[in-house]
Amino acid sequence: MLYYFKSIYSACVIIRVILMPLSFGEMYTSLLNVKQAINVERQLIDHLETYIEHESERLEDIKRFYAKVSDLHSEVYSGPSAAMANPLVAFTLIKRLQSEWLNLIYSDEAQENTQDFRSGYEEVEKEGSLPKLEDLQGAAKGLMRLQDVYALQVGGLVRGHFQRITDGNPIDIYSPTVSVHLSGDDCFLVGKVAYELEDYYHSVQWLEESVRLFRGAGGEWSPENEGTLEDALDHLAFSHFKTGNISYALSLSQELLNHDPMNGRVLKNVQKYERLLVDSPPLLSTDTGLKRPNTTYLRTRNTYERLCRTQGTQPTHYENPRLFCDYFNNDSPGLLLQPIRREVLSLQPYVVLYHSFITDSEAESIRELAQTGLRRSVVASGEEQATAEYRISKSAWLKETAHPIIGRLDQRITLLTSLNVQPPYAEYLQVVNYGIGGHYEPHFDHATSASSPLFRLNTGNRVATFMIYVSMIVAHTKSRHDLKCFFPMFFSETFPLSLVFQNAALFWWNLHRNGQGDGDTLHAGCPVLVGDKWVANKWIHEYGQEFQRRCSPNPEE
Repeated sequence: MLYYFKSIYSACVIIRVILMPLSFGEMYTSLLNVKQAINVERQLIDHLETYIEHESERLEDIKRFYAKVSDLHSEVYSGPSAAMANPLVAFTLIKRLQSEWLNLIYSDEAQENTQDFRSGYEEVEKEGSLPKLEDLQGAAKGLMRLQDVYALQVGGLVRGHFQRITDGNPIDIYSPTVSVHLSGDDCFLVGKVAYELEDYYHSVQWLEESVRLFRGAGGEWSPENEGTLEDALDHLAFSHFKTGNISYALSLSQELLNHDPMNGRVLKNVQKYERLLVDSPPLLSTDTGLKRPNTTYLRTRNTYERLCRTQGTQPTHYENPRLFCDYFNNDSPGLLLQPIRREVLSLQPYVVLYHSFITDSEAESIRELAQTGLRRSVVASGEEQATAEYRISKSAWLKETAHPIIGRLDQRITLLTSLNVQPPYAEYLQVVNYGIGGHYEPHFDHATSASSPLFRLNTGNRVATFMIYVSMIVAHTKSRHDLKCFFPMFFSETFPLSLVFQNAALFWWNLHRNGQGDGDTLHAGCPVLVGDKWVANKWIHEYGQEFQRRCSPNPEE
């Protein structure tokens, strides 16, 4: 009987596909950095508190002056004219008008308070711990990625819900313990990022929410906002024009003119839209529904996203009686008294899951050791390495000398696989932390080009991958499928296999016995919906191995 184990987080998706790289990243590419930003904002809150205290004191002084002058006018100056005959009263009046009012009006105190506040901000900025525009754009793209891959409704996200429409009804696929609502300005910035990328499919949806929220607030502007109702209407109108919905673009532009009647550019747009509607009136049967931008890899994209949306349980028609679970010692003396729980997930490609490969304390140590070395993850780009938008994460490389625990992990991997994992026959342990909507689109671990930088070790290609799940358990979905793993069973079909526990490890061969790459090992990391995803990769190379596949599912092979 085949046993299936559940997990909190996901691992990978393996499908047949080729994708092209894009670009970018820093703070938003690692949830660890996002968490560190909490302390940064606490510093700013302290500076703001000081600013408010100083400004409150200044305003109390102004209120006191106001009360003093008002009392004089109501009690002294409105009385008998003899009051002004008093030289002291006359002197204080002249003095106030010539000196006190000027001191109040031209006081530098407000400017000094503001400057102190700005200086505090600039100190934090100099430390390099504040997000840049690139981070804001990357975070916005992360939300749009989650929206697409998990078919989330923008309206639900705005209300703090992770919902998908199923049979016409919104269904929560994740219920957060802490919820936050997005503002009109939040939605405007996401929509603006899409707008500037000429991605009007996403800009329309997010700007619609922005306009709705700004309207609900009566169009009132807050000092912390970048956008306004007028800005959102402007961007939304043009987005609808670009998607072919000219009637709605005209209606929004006319609404914008109600707020800004002298806007010459919008006046010209209104004339243009009216002319277009006269020349080419919309047909009643015209489909004005938004269509997601096409892609060269549309078939791949649909398969990839479909797999990411599954609930993580294997369909019964894919069950294979040759798959099994057991306690495995690999005939190693070091494992005879403490075998490890093994679950064979797939025969082609051969994939095995080792449960409880590391302890909680070991997982915590790995995360701590990696923190200072985290840098934006790169991918092979010709003969060099470069960042890519299809891989959003940060990674660090840990040598055996970093801590005794790394050496113990290497020994444990060798006991299970009989492979030499010492450099240069294997790479250092790579620890990866994913960011907002962090993912790694379909890719091979082994090099597919002779010019790949992987060959610089002069130890051949990556023959095998040993991937350890060191994720912190922060949250899980109803179906417990934050990080799931998929592998192909047939040439053109893919299916989910199993979920993994934190502290488990996956092992698979990347190459066939003849040294050629196994096309069935194309895999991907689904975007992190909620949680803090950490994995550690150990890539083992061809040379230096006895090449006895002792972890073959069939001992007779």
